[in-house]
Amino acid sequence: MENYTFNSLTLRMEGLSVTETNKYPIFVFLLLAYMFILIANVGILILIWRERSLHQPMYLLFCNLSVNDVMGNSLLVPRVLSDIMVPPSERFIHYYECLVQAFTTHMFGTNAHTVLMVGMTIRLNRCRTLITNPYCDNPSLFKLSCENVYANNVYGLTYTVVLLTASIGCVVLTYFKITAACLTSKSKSLNTKALKTCSTHLCLYLMMLVSGFVLIILHRFPQYPEYRNIAAIMFNVVPGSLNPLIYGLQSKEIHKSQLQFSMDI
Repeated sequence: MENYTFNSLTLRMEGLSVTETNKYPIFVFLLLAYMFILIANVGILILIWRERSLHQPMYLLFCNLSVNDVMGNSLLVPRVLSDIMVPPSERFIHYYECLVQAFTTHMFGTNAHTVLMVGMTIRLNRCRTLITNPYCDNPSLFKLSCENVYANNVYGLTYTVVLLTASIGCVVLTYFKITAACLTSKSKSLNTKALKTCSTHLCLYLMMLVSGFVLIILHRFPQYPEYRNIAAIMFNVVPGSLNPLIYGLQSKEIHKSQLQFSMDI
């Protein structure tokens, strides 16, 4: 059926490979991680919204991170959780739902290129129905087609290289300017604050970068599906969990607001 059903609107999701022994621990772990992402990020949004002193550009950036983490994980994790409790042979997803997942998976980092990339995918005829991923993204949709997807792969990889080059370039430039400012500044407290902020940001950025690279590389090695599936989940869950924990608790202003909010309650 997988090789002879053309343009089927019903697809089967490979998902995570679980057994009766580890199914429930994995489910509970992902559920708790998802609940933490929701509570922590929504809590950060409420605090910033309530406190006028936090209505500043830096905290608006925190809001953007929180909204991004909540929306991104809410579109992916519940589906993964439901698939864990279902036998692999019964993990079905509608093609249009899969397209929405693929679009939103890539949308949070970029927009215009994502529209073009997913648009190229829609034009492909499909001769397979198995999504070899826990959720839908563009590479997994490519694999549904028996057509030549060379152009799609070239565009996707070029887009990824340009995006990562621009991202890394911006980070390097920013850190260079911060370092220059610290070297010329005589304020010890300012330098300490800059070091704390930059070190945590750099750790999170490197974690996201490495997990993204691993995911991209493993898409080219179909013999390691389980490693790819785990990397795909971690790419969304880990940053979403750590962003509010590190940025929220590190900021003295947000920390004070949290304490004040707790006292008010």
